Amino acid sequence: MRFLPKDEGFFGLFDQLSARLTTSAALLRDLFNEPSRVEELVVKVKAEEHAADKLTYEIMQRIDRSFVTPLDREDIHMLANRLDNVVDLMDGTARRAVMFRITERRDDAIALMDVLVECARVLSVGVKEIRNSSAVHKAARQVKDLEEKADAIYSKAIADLFAGKPDALEVIKWKEIYDNLEHAVDECEDVANVLESISLKNS
Repeated sequence: MRFLPKDEGFFGLFDQLSARLTTSAALLRDLFNEPSRVEELVVKVKAEEHAADKLTYEIMQRIDRSFVTPLDREDIHMLANRLDNVVDLMDGTARRAVMFRITERRDDAIALMDVLVECARVLSVGVKEIRNSSAVHKAARQVKDLEEKADAIYSKAIADLFAGKPDALEVIKWKEIYDNLEHAVDECEDVANVLESISLKNS
């Protein structure tokens, strides 16, 4: 009996999708670091989101075309969607920065973005090493630690927002932005959990 070849192209597509994640995070950090460039950078983040959507669509199409896949179809579907969700959240945050007319640089936003950028970098490594369970476990632990760091930064950021006699409109705007950034980090942890589950299942 001759074994049918597995479609290994999914791994390359996942690498490309995780690259969109890391690029989006870097662009969003630039946006909050240099709010005077918000109009320019929101366009670049949107381009990454479109590219991620196309890659996710290609992965879904490939699942349907492939007779034998290197991972369970459900796992491929879940990983692609989880990665795409993080890029979507960053795009949504960038659009809010435009809608809210953000012109102020805030250290707490930069701190959250630093964590998100590092999460994206670690996840990119985890995706590349998906067939190496020890490397994926290490990446998952790193993302968990980063998520806890983001929680602490988020709590401080919200406390700072309500300190003294804050402007109500500024509180509303920045709280939504902080909520989105914290949610994006949470979604990164979900990606890490999916990666670890897949890696263990296929080790």
